[in-house]
Amino acid sequence: MNRIYFSIIIAASSSLLCATANAVGDTCPNFNESTLSGDWDGSRSRLCEKGVTVELTHKSDLLANTSGGIARGAVVLMNSEAAVSMDLDKLAGWNGTSAYVQYHVQHGNRSINAYSGSFAGITNIEAVTSTGQFFQAWMQKNFADNRLSLLGGLYAIDSEFYVNDVSGLFLQPPYGMAAEMAQTGRNGPPVFPMGALGVRLKYTGDGYYAQAAVTDGVPGDPNNPHGTQIRLGKGDGTLAVAEFGYTPEVAEGQYNKTAVGLWRYTARANDLVDVDAFGNPVQRFDRGGYVLTERTLMAEPGDPAQGLAGFARVGFVNKDAWQVDWSGSAGLSYLGLFDGRDGDTAGIAVTTSHSSGKYRLQQWLQNAVAVKSAETIVELTYRAQLNGWFALQPTVQYVRNPNMDPALKDAWVAGARIEVAF
Repeated sequence: MNRIYFSIIIAASSSLLCATANAVGDTCPNFNESTLSGDWDGSRSRLCEKGVTVELTHKSDLLANTSGGIARGAVVLMNSEAAVSMDLDKLAGWNGTSAYVQYHVQHGNRSINAYSGSFAGITNIEAVTSTGQFFQAWMQKNFADNRLSLLGGLYAIDSEFYVNDVSGLFLQPPYGMAAEMAQTGRNGPPVFPMGALGVRLKYTGDGYYAQAAVTDGVPGDPNNPHGTQIRLGKGDGTLAVAEFGYTPEVAEGQYNKTAVGLWRYTARANDLVDVDAFGNPVQRFDRGGYVLTERTLMAEPGDPAQGLAGFARVGFVNKDAWQVDWSGSAGLSYLGLFDGRDGDTAGIAVTTSHSSGKYRLQQWLQNAVAVKSAETIVELTYRAQLNGWFALQPTVQYVRNPNMDPALKDAWVAGARIEVAF
């Protein structure tokens, strides 16, 4: 079924003579410079001006656990993606309306975590299995001079919530959706690789925004990770998330954002240790919150986008129900560190996942294991933009206390990502 859906997307995109997914903006890129397949004799630019754009990208990660962890070993993981964006005001005269469809395919059945033993993960394109699925498919309507917007459909919360743009450089998963929230729910929250049906309301003011979303509480099908699974099962409940952000005006390409968010599932989570009178796990509220910030720390003279930027964030969840009760991340990135390499970005970041007291007690009671208090990972990376459509990104990661398991030695992971925009 997913092959049929994917064919429909590609056929529709081809019949429209496609483009690339900044879609609902007024400025179209130079496709001959930014994509491998070019401007198709001007067709992509003409269609972009009419409000339809398509992005085709591919990422491949070659990663090796060189020492420590569970075992030495290497994997190749790949993610291919097609995304179609439509400004329906330009395309069909629907004032203030846009649509977006995103489909991706994961390749590679082996897990780098099976070698490193990491709790937080090593790469943000790893999935449970090789499959293809719709990730997002939604429509959005703007009101009040585009200050207010309502979105509905298949939606991923990490596209707008708990987002640090600066941290997007790094390969590790917790620089997207943080580790403490990623572990929650019955099948995780609606983040890569699975979205969920939901609605999102957002208001953007002068230097601030407020947004809230409600989604299905169980994205996909926990018993079937293959293909696109959209089901509203009995007892799934919902996930609600709200965020307020402060975003004062800065020069183009610079960062200045501080945000706070809260989230909660209506379905409850099992306590890791405590049971009721019938021997069943006590049910706990499944909820949490987070704070994040990012900003440009130093800009190069003559180009405000070039220079040093930093980010930091911390999040917490119910300490009775999950392995990790809080996690925190911080990092630095520098765009254009070396002369003549203005498109390259260097970065270093660290993330810590703290084991909850209940998890440590559970492991002691069940396995007589005194687990470590936290897993910490440091990542050093350099993204070389070799041309407009091809990037090479080496990475080195040091994993201290993998999965908080005292039996595992600290791990070293090295590898590289290639990224191609078609």
